[in-house]
Amino acid sequence: MARRPNPTSKEDFSFVSPILKYLLFIFNMIFWVIAMIMISIGVYARVTKHVETAMACLAVDPAVLLMIIGIVMFMITFCGCVGSLRENICLLQMFSVCLTIIFLLQLASGVLGFVFSDKAREKVSEIINNAIVHYRDDPDLQNLIDYGQQEFLCCGGISYKDWSQNIYFNCSAENPSRERCSVPFSCCLHTTDKAVINTMCGQGMQDLDYTKAGVFIHTNGCIDKMVNWIHGNLFLLGGIALGLAIPQLVGILLSQILINQIKDQVELQKYNLQHQADLWH
Repeated sequence: MARRPNPTSKEDFSFVSPILKYLLFIFNMIFWVIAMIMISIGVYARVTKHVETAMACLAVDPAVLLMIIGIVMFMITFCGCVGSLRENICLLQMFSVCLTIIFLLQLASGVLGFVFSDKAREKVSEIINNAIVHYRDDPDLQNLIDYGQQEFLCCGGISYKDWSQNIYFNCSAENPSRERCSVPFSCCLHTTDKAVINTMCGQGMQDLDYTKAGVFIHTNGCIDKMVNWIHGNLFLLGGIALGLAIPQLVGILLSQILINQIKDQVELQKYNLQHQADLWH
């Protein structure tokens, strides 16, 4: 009768590095918490709006965009957290594949945006025009547009007359709004020497030509301003893109290393079980 083999130190050996395992877990946990915060902010911003307003500007609502990004990040980081903690190859593979797809999509978007710059410009113009149409419908969108116009010192998409697309600023004779043929306050040329700020400085500006309107407001559109800003800040944008890519590449690298270690550990366990079975016989 064969003797039962005594346990050896080889049976306690593990290919899986605890440092790598918990490093990947903490890495995902940080972004998982960030995703939860983004979803919470998006949901709060969404539910505080009126239902009619929310449905009217669904496609351009920053709260919806924040929720979508947060949900996608939550699902991916959840796979990374559980996969690393439980040493689950399937979840880790899903985590790695999702990060790889997102990285490739970002890379492809940057390349296509550079190659087909005219098409990208048309798409940006379409988004801005849609945002102008819903300017008064969504407070978050309104604040975002005002911030962009004040930062880039611009007004409208192509020019300040684009604000006629909004029902409140439309120049038609049938428009009963007090803001008829006007532009938002964020289009105005602001001076710091005035004690009282004239918030109605954009009143009737669309009735004036470029020269006369240029005395009171910014007449250039935001698209050209944005394009010029991008050309002048390529190094900054490259640094931001690199900052977004590095965590993704680190996550892919760590997950692949851990997957290989888990596979080696599984093979070792199979070998030990087979070796023990051979000794019993």
